[in-house]
Amino acid sequence: MALTTSTLTEKKKVLFILGATGTGKTKLSINLGTQFPSEIINSDKIQVYKGLDIVTNKVQESERHSIPHHILGIIDDPEYDFTVDDFCNHVLEALNLITENGHLPIIVGGSNSYLKKLIEDPTIAFHSKYDCCFIWVDVSLPILCPYLDKRVDEMVESGMVDEIRDFFVPGADYTKGIRRAIGVPELHSYFEIEKKECIDDAQKEKILKEAITKTKQNTFILAENQLSKIRNMADKLGSMINNINSTEVFEAILRGEDYHHLHQEIVINPSMKIVKRFLEETSPIFGNSKYSNENGKHTSNGV
Repeated sequence: MALTTSTLTEKKKVLFILGATGTGKTKLSINLGTQFPSEIINSDKIQVYKGLDIVTNKVQESERHSIPHHILGIIDDPEYDFTVDDFCNHVLEALNLITENGHLPIIVGGSNSYLKKLIEDPTIAFHSKYDCCFIWVDVSLPILCPYLDKRVDEMVESGMVDEIRDFFVPGADYTKGIRRAIGVPELHSYFEIEKKECIDDAQKEKILKEAITKTKQNTFILAENQLSKIRNMADKLGSMINNINSTEVFEAILRGEDYHHLHQEIVINPSMKIVKRFLEETSPIFGNSKYSNENGKHTSNGV
């Protein structure tokens, strides 16, 4: 019997990993993918494009542990407007392929409005076809904010500015395509003046720092918006949502401590138990009053 087939409902099983930007969704998906026969479907609307790997924090081939990834870096044209309908069509095609292989589809990414369309659109009727489980990797915003600042600094050190420079086009449209990625529009003013000899280096450095600060601010705004959408989804999805609170892990990261054992204990192990139960059972893993954390205790918010 295929891994993703429920014997009573005949629905194919699908795992979703939710979370605000920077909470470790991709890392968890790969960890789970190494433990269960799985294939990963990207649900980040910017990561569907080729390029800007640093800016979009795209998982590299060497980090994928030979797990097949779908809808990742598939669009060559940076101007192409990858719509929610494009996303849904690609996901449904990928789901057919993955379930035919007898593998578990793991849908992971931060474009929650796209996910909402996928699972709520009556014409798609997703829940009538698929048995779903959602793992929400949650981090308290007061802890996530300084971590996101740290991550932007690390992106800059890794070559983010040079990477974005290659995509700079004067007068570019930042409302569609890959140039919607946070960091790209923010650096526009810097690239406009970067080569002007009439502006001294100190002024250029000031403008660059302002652009990086704005990138950090907009990244945090994105995280807030994502968290709001996830909470709304959780209220509708009820016990299909399993909350994994990873705040303690990120506190350790910010303190500069070795967090790997903590991550294994708080995030990986409980998630593996959730997936194992999901694959073995034909009904939602936990109760039916609200969404649940990994201990089965119902909660009304994510932090």
